[in-house]
Amino acid sequence: MKKNNIELEEDFKEQSVHIDDLDRKILKLITANARIPFLEVARECGVSGAAIHQRVQRLVSMGVIIGSEFLVSPQKLGYNTTAYMGIYLEKASYDKKVLKQLREILEIVECHHTTGAYAIFIKIQTKTNKHLMKIIDTDLQAIDGIARTETFISLEEDFKRQIPIR
Repeated sequence: MKKNNIELEEDFKEQSVHIDDLDRKILKLITANARIPFLEVARECGVSGAAIHQRVQRLVSMGVIIGSEFLVSPQKLGYNTTAYMGIYLEKASYDKKVLKQLREILEIVECHHTTGAYAIFIKIQTKTNKHLMKIIDTDLQAIDGIARTETFISLEEDFKRQIPIR
């Protein structure tokens, strides 16, 4: 069932949350340095460590903070080719079936539903261009429902950042 504009606006309102200036300051500090001690955040914000801990827990429970993780450098592990691929489906109804099979390819590190020419857009990390070609030829072309693909190899990542906290 399709949603009307009012229902879509209500969905958006449900997703966004209200944060105050202290929340914003905390987010700026911890996104700049995920390992910053809460006591240092507390000193910067002029509140107690317990207050920071409570605020961070609240931001986690509200879904504003969605995780804490260590990031692995693909290049340090030998994954030197980054590619983006637009996927055209034979039929839109094949999306769930195709997505299930895409999840099985561990080199695919991101997958997005998109508007425009592609139904799905993915990011792939491989060791070499030959490794990428093998995944395209062996794994992706074997997936029923994919009509064709368009691949873009990244020459270099210039920057990657979080959204601004304002």
